[in-house]
Amino acid sequence: MTAAALPERLDGLPVEPREFIQLVSVDFAGTYNVYLAAKDERLKMTRLSMSLLAAPFAATIALVSTKVIDPAALASWATVPWYLFAVTAAFGLLSVLPFLRLIEAVNAHMRTARALNNFRLLYVVQLKDHFSALGWTPNLPVDPRYPETYAPLAWPGINVMMLALVNGSYIAVGVLGLIGAAPNAALLAVVVGLLALVHYFVYYVRANVSRQRRLPQNPFHFPNVET
Repeated sequence: MTAAALPERLDGLPVEPREFIQLVSVDFAGTYNVYLAAKDERLKMTRLSMSLLAAPFAATIALVSTKVIDPAALASWATVPWYLFAVTAAFGLLSVLPFLRLIEAVNAHMRTARALNNFRLLYVVQLKDHFSALGWTPNLPVDPRYPETYAPLAWPGINVMMLALVNGSYIAVGVLGLIGAAPNAALLAVVVGLLALVHYFVYYVRANVSRQRRLPQNPFHFPNVET
């Protein structure tokens, strides 16, 4: 079915033509704005996290440039000044904030998309026969339980898990350096893995669809379709 085959008039629909066009335009505009906002939020939080994680490198370059630190001291774990380890750990902890914000932003955008799906379901049910006669479909999901907030293999989930791994590495290196632990590769890998798992557990609890959330008041007792 091509655009030329569509009828020139929409007078046969159960709503006025201008109302039908308004429904479709609001739907598409809403969906576009939600995904645009989600992309913008992810980019902002990723940039903020990368800026925080780059701070220890910038501090080290500044200290070496001003000859506060001898560059040769950076060649060995044992000779690295303690305050560089402290800076690394501190900015690793600070980077947890954009990590959490990224999770909450993804949840908010996914729930908004679900609300749009529920709205679309309202008019698609009423107009499905007319859509079939036109040979046209909105080609958008109508399941109010889609998309899932917990999707570890989607781009937002991969972004979150990579930040978890990097944050865990910064915190592990900083803490092990502060306490004077030997730079054992196995120990470092275990600590980084445990910290990354803590991050991932936070993501799982905050985004998993099975977690218990307090629902808003529903005085009209409408069925809640959101998980």
